[in-house]
Amino acid sequence: MCGIAGRYNFQSGAPVSAPVVQAMCDRLRHRGPDGDGVWTAGPVGLGHRRLAIIDLSPLGAQPMHSADGRFTITFNGEIYDFDDVRHTLEGHGCRFRSRSDTEVILEAYRTWGVDCLRHLNGMFAFAIWDHEARRLFAARDRAGKKPFYYRIDEDGVSFASEPKAFLADPAFTAEADPAALFQYLSFQYVPTPLSAFRGVSRLPPAHSLTIDATGVRLDRYWQLEYEPKPTLSEADAVEAVLAALREATRVRLVSDVPLGAFLSGGIDSSVIVALMADLASGPVRTFSIGFDEAAWNELPYARQVAERFGTDHHELVVRPDAMAILPKLVWHYNEPYADSSAIPTMYLAEMTRRSVTVALNGDAGDENFAGYDRYLASRVAGRVDVLPLTLRRGVAAVARRIPAGGSRTTQSRLVRFLEAAADSRERRYARWMFHFDEPRKRQLCRPEFIASAGHADAAGLLEATFARVRTSDDVDTLLAVDMATYLPDDLLVKVDIATMAYGLEARSPFLDPRVMACAARLPSSLKLHGRQKKYVLKQVARRLLPASIIDRPKMGFGVPLERWFRGELRDLTHDVLLGSRLEARGYFDRRYIARIISEHEAGVRTWHYQLWNLLIFELWHRTFIDGQGPGL
Repeated sequence: MCGIAGRYNFQSGAPVSAPVVQAMCDRLRHRGPDGDGVWTAGPVGLGHRRLAIIDLSPLGAQPMHSADGRFTITFNGEIYDFDDVRHTLEGHGCRFRSRSDTEVILEAYRTWGVDCLRHLNGMFAFAIWDHEARRLFAARDRAGKKPFYYRIDEDGVSFASEPKAFLADPAFTAEADPAALFQYLSFQYVPTPLSAFRGVSRLPPAHSLTIDATGVRLDRYWQLEYEPKPTLSEADAVEAVLAALREATRVRLVSDVPLGAFLSGGIDSSVIVALMADLASGPVRTFSIGFDEAAWNELPYARQVAERFGTDHHELVVRPDAMAILPKLVWHYNEPYADSSAIPTMYLAEMTRRSVTVALNGDAGDENFAGYDRYLASRVAGRVDVLPLTLRRGVAAVARRIPAGGSRTTQSRLVRFLEAAADSRERRYARWMFHFDEPRKRQLCRPEFIASAGHADAAGLLEATFARVRTSDDVDTLLAVDMATYLPDDLLVKVDIATMAYGLEARSPFLDPRVMACAARLPSSLKLHGRQKKYVLKQVARRLLPASIIDRPKMGFGVPLERWFRGELRDLTHDVLLGSRLEARGYFDRRYIARIISEHEAGVRTWHYQLWNLLIFELWHRTFIDGQGPGL
């Protein structure tokens, strides 16, 4: 687990500056506090910041060269089955000098070329220089756990784990990308392959990048398949899921440094802790955070699980200080990122890193096994679609006039559902997911901003994602869209940035390709069974966990934004969102922002998600585009 950076110049006579690559790596020091390395040779330069997890000796240092000297790699991540791949390669005559998974990737690429990706089970982003072919090959893991940003200019290509590394290159000027920012307002994150910086792109999950003197080529090497569906009983499905999760957990316990687990007390993380307790040789170290407010506090449930499995349990009640954490949040996330659950995730990562260097988690249980309300809502909405369109439009118009109440109330969810009554399945999903839907966004944004964003239609982007899904099942379609968008661009970004800010590695058994494939091929009725979400996973959990954990309502991992904007964040919100700096940028209609602030503070309507979105937007702009750096 590390930070990587590098540069390739198209002209072989144009050497890469080692000090520039070093400076890029220095911006990523938090991702790799255990050491660094830079290697340059003519038109290529590779840099690395090391977080030592496997083979702590100098033999595991990077950039690393292959035994024959032809290939050089810089690698971020973990290959969980590296021992198995190593044994296979030894059968092909390969000989290894280290115990590291990095050398396994090198030899796999030397032996199989680009097909090496089919053999690698892990989270990764890496770049390999082929000295003989004069070619740079880069790749990102299937789910998109590890980030890889790159920028192409007329002279060559630069890459890094985080965009802030590019700020260390004198040849790079930080400019905002209007199309990306326009999309962010809807999604609460910048969707792949865009980035908030003009000229910077994100390598999509399950893609490789080949760069040589002829140019740059992007290729997809893996696709999660939801069909064909096997014929199997419910009992067989439970056994298959349990076996896949057990093996995924087992391979993620390999570590040369202390290891533990995040434990929220929800089903997903609790199942992982249960499996770890069965597989580990000693007590599992578990880490939980809670809040004073009961609506956000899951500590009692986490405590139940910890006691059940005799874990070495650590917990912390946090009182989030938005003013204190905002500068750190904006700086570390690199781009505008408005998922407020990043705040407790950063607190959790900071606490966990005091005791361990690796933590397993329950990420992607919902996206694999249909854990969100929107899957059920989509099924219900499909039945509403048989009603005449005029009737559905009338219902939607009435719903827009109903006060939504608090963000977590049944009334607010009903209002959101009815507002989408007249939409297509794709547009309905977009409305449920977006902070600002297209009509509201066009009230918010000035015409010149909309024009500069071009054809950046966020709902259209989702429609294109729907069109690429290869399944006829509605539930599986939504799962596939979430796997392609919300999971890699929101949830995995949240955890990667929060953990790497403190030099902590996060591992996700639910993102093992065998678990993902097993879940995808299950009939959707075993995932969404009547009104019961995550049905088959809950049947797995019943073999491991008490009913009080399985049958309790789902709780979010968030912070009280709604109250903050009427209290702790009120003055900052007025200063930032109604101040002259934001108005002078020409993005937004100040009157619209003033209205939603007023409505939220008066309790007429809840706008806290939208206000957080706009607050992060402006603070990001000050930090990275104005060059203000961390701070308000």
